[in-house]
Amino acid sequence: MTLEALTQATGEWLKGTGPESDIVMSSRVRLARNLAQFPFVGRATDQDRAEIERLLRERIATAPVGQSLEYIDVGRLEEIDRQFLVERQLISREHAEAQGARSVAIDRLEQVSLMINEEDHLRIQCMHSGLDLKGVWEQIRVVDDQVGRVVPYAFHERWGYLTACPTNVGTGIRVSVMLHLPALVITRQIDKVFRSLHKISLAVRGLYGEGSQAMGDFYQISNQTTLGRTEEELVEQVGDVVPVLIDYERRAREFLVRETQQNVHDQVSRAFGILRTAQTITAEETMQLLSRVRMGVLLGLIGDVNIADINSLLVRTQPAHLQKLRGLELDTKDRNIERARYLRQHFEGTGPTTN
Repeated sequence: MTLEALTQATGEWLKGTGPESDIVMSSRVRLARNLAQFPFVGRATDQDRAEIERLLRERIATAPVGQSLEYIDVGRLEEIDRQFLVERQLISREHAEAQGARSVAIDRLEQVSLMINEEDHLRIQCMHSGLDLKGVWEQIRVVDDQVGRVVPYAFHERWGYLTACPTNVGTGIRVSVMLHLPALVITRQIDKVFRSLHKISLAVRGLYGEGSQAMGDFYQISNQTTLGRTEEELVEQVGDVVPVLIDYERRAREFLVRETQQNVHDQVSRAFGILRTAQTITAEETMQLLSRVRMGVLLGLIGDVNIADINSLLVRTQPAHLQKLRGLELDTKDRNIERARYLRQHFEGTGPTTN
């Protein structure tokens, strides 16, 4: 598998085929693991990191899951290629910006991703389309068990899995869902929802996780702590809240259609019109406009467009993807021009429905 092949492919989580995928973009579980005989990455020497990377790569290759993974040496990639993997949700921004030996192993469906030498020695990630936390948990548990048989994890009988960040100690698990909540934003209910989530120890982050800003009304909801609770309890905690958020968003969309239909239709039509005709457009504006169009498709206000295409455009119009698709490095001005050209070409022959 090459980065060029990834550029042309669409990850499983972007296809919009999972449960509740009109609102839930993806379900993801991450596990933080460390090797027993090495210092944490933050205290490791360059030699330590190289040895950790070599050992994990060799050991994981002997596990059944290793047979279906392709390794990419992140440390040797150009900046644009590292950013490409971030945009694809296959590595974190921290992994892309770090120094020294580090790599990632991914499967062809882009459901499984193993980051080596991120904040911890090993970060195991599984991601599915829609609301499928149970399926993700079952898959990552198998991966973790297989890797754990060939790799000596740092584990304490009382504290559980030992991790670089204290908030991950215990289970080392992060359970998250990515939600598209445009109606709650338009009706100005989103802040109230977020305050309620904070009260029950759930974190709200942007599209690219910790430290990122929300763009296009996409938000990640995840657990904040791991110590003192089992993995199943944390999966259940997030899983119990998401249906409530889905219900809030659906009610808000119904309200918009019922009470402000002309206004909503106008917002969607304007957004779609700009995407179809703009000569230059930024990534941030594109995300916001695609968010409105995505809602419009789901409300039946736009025909001849499917959700999988919109989901794909959310990623393909990001800076690194644009440059990979074009095969050229572009400055900001040229990226904005290329992004507009790409969108015009994609939406040619489509249009909003009329009432």
